[in-house]
Amino acid sequence: MRKSVLAAALLAASAAAAQAQVSDDVVRIGVLSDMSSWGKDNAGPGSAEGARMAIEEMGGQVLGKKVELVIADHQMKTDIGAQVARSWFDEGKVDAIADVTNSAIAIAVHNLARDKNRVALLSAPGASSLTDKLCSPNTVHFTYDTYSLAKVTSQALAAEGAKSWYFVTADYAFGHGLEADATRFIKEAKGEIRGGIKHPTGTSDFSSFVLQAQGSKADVVVFANAGADTQNGLKQAGEFGLVQGGQKLAGLLMYETDIHAVGLANAQGTYLTTASYWNMNDATRAWSRKFFERMGFMPTMNQVGAYGAVLHYLKAVKAAGTDEAKAVMAKMRELPIEDAFIKNARLRADGRVMRDMYLARVKSPAESKEPWDYLEIVRTVKAEDAYRPESESECPLLKK
Repeated sequence: MRKSVLAAALLAASAAAAQAQVSDDVVRIGVLSDMSSWGKDNAGPGSAEGARMAIEEMGGQVLGKKVELVIADHQMKTDIGAQVARSWFDEGKVDAIADVTNSAIAIAVHNLARDKNRVALLSAPGASSLTDKLCSPNTVHFTYDTYSLAKVTSQALAAEGAKSWYFVTADYAFGHGLEADATRFIKEAKGEIRGGIKHPTGTSDFSSFVLQAQGSKADVVVFANAGADTQNGLKQAGEFGLVQGGQKLAGLLMYETDIHAVGLANAQGTYLTTASYWNMNDATRAWSRKFFERMGFMPTMNQVGAYGAVLHYLKAVKAAGTDEAKAVMAKMRELPIEDAFIKNARLRADGRVMRDMYLARVKSPAESKEPWDYLEIVRTVKAEDAYRPESESECPLLKK
């Protein structure tokens, strides 16, 4: 751990030193993500590419200034992520940090951005506290949060007749938050929690957990985890035939890359909530195929979110006539959010991007018509029905 922290600090310091020699007549954006651990497929290099595509869409410059992209790997370690972010802000002349997979790291970046008067473009983390009691005027929570994922999925399944639920939950803040939010909406729908287990991240054998879930005879088995943990859980749920036995599966945070890794045979029938999907219309297909040519896979909502967040930020810099954070944030709240995936969304005062969400079901192999044709969009949920209402928020910025 000490070696990895030291290595990351040295890398960040050397990068910052190199950047500090460059004229500050640059708009500099840092993508801070997981480039080497269990979150790299759903964010990581793909998020960096999404940000790069946004910069290209703006012509590589704004206000006559070059837009520069810098990238770092936080390795899913909060101390490394915080060290890189601090170095970028203090020495590297970075104006905004984007992506930031992992809620604990995102909270650290969120606090630093507020303290240093920079911008946090959080397109990959899920903690809904970022726009609730921890809210900041310098943060944009762009893609999704645990509140919306839990609400859309659990309410939709309850409406379809699900009465009982069993949780397979990652034993850290993100998993706990997902389960807590989902439990609230399940109980509001008069549902029954049949039990659950907590597992450490990086668990490879889910067989005992899946057998317990099967034995619960709950209508829905909920995976409140992410990345390889979700993939391993779904694979073994498929092997044990939970869907064939009449249970429904729900992945509270699932991506196309997870389905690709698991295969439709095992993932079929799983319900999930997403902020975007590549195969929705001509605009999303065109952008996603361009992304595919570069990356070799279709984009996840995190990677699309990095594109959207950076594009909206750059449009706001142009409209503000400056890259000073407070002025840019004011324009980000004023301008409608429009890109290949979003039409007429808005940034609320608490930092929450109010955008529609989509309930989706994983297709069976027979239903899939082409590579990466994995999801059926079951319903569109309007932003005001998906996200925490202002009346429930603890954010003081909404009270002004």
